[in-house]
Parts: sequence; structure tokens; C-alpha cells
Amino acid sequence: MNIILLGPPGAGKGTQSARLVEQYGMRQLSTGDMLRAAVKAQTPVGIKAKAVMDRGELVSDEIVSELIDAELAAMDPATGAIFDGYPRTEVQAQMLDALLAKHGRSLDYVIELGVDEDALVERITGRFSCGNCGALYHDTANPPATPGVCDACGSTEFKRRPDDNEETVRTRMQEYRAKTAPILPGYESRGIVRRVDGMASIDEVAAAIDAILG
Repeated sequence: MNIILLGPPGAGKGTQSARLVEQYGMRQLSTGDMLRAAVKAQTPVGIKAKAVMDRGELVSDEIVSELIDAELAAMDPATGAIFDGYPRTEVQAQMLDALLAKHGRSLDYVIELGVDEDALVERITGRFSCGNCGALYHDTANPPATPGVCDACGSTEFKRRPDDNEETVRTRMQEYRAKTAPILPGYESRGIVRRVDGMASIDEVAAAIDAILG
């Protein structure tokens, strides 16, 4: 089974992808992770990507396509793929269709995690992590049991991502609506789009996805 998880940053795609990998043995194909791995391993496409990044430029669709092509070629045909946050544009959607066809695959579902923008802002701006062990917290939804002390390791050092601020979140939402949302009608015409309430609890979202996958 091959699926796309769509939704703006903070919608929970990474969390649900990790669960699907563990539960169904699927393979998460996150372009960001693949890019970092290729650069670190100095693969041919990684070297090409690093040169682009070193110039301060965005990695092209063609390079991303090469990354996905290589990953699909290396995968067992029986292993399902989860495309996490990709494709982001109509051009990328067309490229993905071609790559899947090349490797004898097709898309089963495109699952969009719907969000409420104001609630998403609160979700993202409130999150922080332990600076020592990386345990995740949230100001209101998941604070440490003892304020200022990590439940996992007892550290008192915490950190927040610099881009977890309201302006950045709303900019990302605007970009998602402008560039990514327009790819949905094409998938809808194929009858493979399913929508899940991304603002529900992690377990509720997981249950909804399980029901879709059958």
C-alpha cells in the first residue's frame, strides 16, 4: 500500500508516519530526511544536492525526484510507502505518479490531516523539548509533571525551535493553501482522497487512519 499524508507543518504527519512504520512495516519517505541522509552518505545525488544547498539555493524538484527514485528502487516491492509532506506542488505530484509507475506502484490513498489554523498556532507555539534527552512537551497539553524539570531525565534545560512562532506558522499555512492544497482536486477525481481531523488526539487520528487503510 502506498499513501500520501498531507497537511501543513504541525498537523501530525510525522507522528502518524512513525506509527504506521511500526504497526504496518511501511517505509516513511520524508524528503527532508532522505536529503540529509544522502548528503551525509555523499551519494551522487547527495553531492549534487549539497552543492546546491551550499550556494544557498533550494533543492530542485529534479533532485528530489532522484532521491525518491533511488529509495523506491532499493525498497522491497511488497513494502508500502508513506510520502510524508510530499508532493507539495502539482509538478511534484506529476513526478511522483511517474516514479510510482516506473517502480510498478500506484497510490492507494491521499490522507489529508485537516487543521484549524488558530488551534494549530497554539499547538506549535506551545511545544518545547528537553535540551538534554529530547523529550517533548507542550505548555498546556503536555507540561512536565514538575514545572521546569524533565520527567524523563530530570534535566532543567529546555529549548524551543526558533521557527515555532505565530508569524512563521501562519506563513506556512498560507504557503500550504497556495501551493499544496491545489493538488487535491486531481487526487479527488481519482477517488483516493480521505480527510481526517488532524486536531483530534493522536490516538483518535491513528484510529481514523486505520479505518481508512482497513
